Amino acid sequence: MVGFPLLLIPLAIYNIIVFLMPSVSLADPVLKLTLMSGTEWPVTLSDMLLALGIVLLLFEIIKGARPGAKFLTDHLLSLIIFGAAAAEFVLWPRFGTSTYFLLALLAMADFLSGITLRARRGMAPAVSGRAARVPMEAPEPQFEPVPKPSAPVAAPAPAPAPVEPIQPKVTPADAASAAPSPVVASPELQPGNGAPSAPDTPPR
Repeated sequence: MVGFPLLLIPLAIYNIIVFLMPSVSLADPVLKLTLMSGTEWPVTLSDMLLALGIVLLLFEIIKGARPGAKFLTDHLLSLIIFGAAAAEFVLWPRFGTSTYFLLALLAMADFLSGITLRARRGMAPAVSGRAARVPMEAPEPQFEPVPKPSAPVAAPAPAPAPVEPIQPKVTPADAASAAPSPVVASPELQPGNGAPSAPDTPPR
């Protein structure tokens, strides 16, 4: 939705006074205010238009500071209003006053402030209203937990080797002594039984 340019209001009032009420003077005091010091302050129609323009310019800046508040059409309207006010000030005699010059200057400030705020919003990412109200907290440093050393796993006990029966080593001498003696058919001829030795051969 296109926003209405608020600076058009004081400029339009000035144009109405000039074209439709030529007998009205902008310099004549409309009312007089007594200050605390006792001084009377004469307020003219010109002062009222300038004060209205300044307040509306403040509202325009606040409105343009919101994210996505002003579109390109709003800036184009502000430029058209400033260009028309500057042209009236330069070309028409009844607009060549300090009051209208200051009103045209306020219109130029509105256009430039809108362009500047739009450029700033283009550089920075838009944040939501709630995120803008909540202050950003610094992220807490995160430390990775140090893994605890695991208990050493006991290696399985090796299976006991099969026990082989111990066999005595037999030497040849033991084998010979353990061998049974030969059996002779005649008991008289058994060794060790006192068998007579062979007869001696007669001498020749």
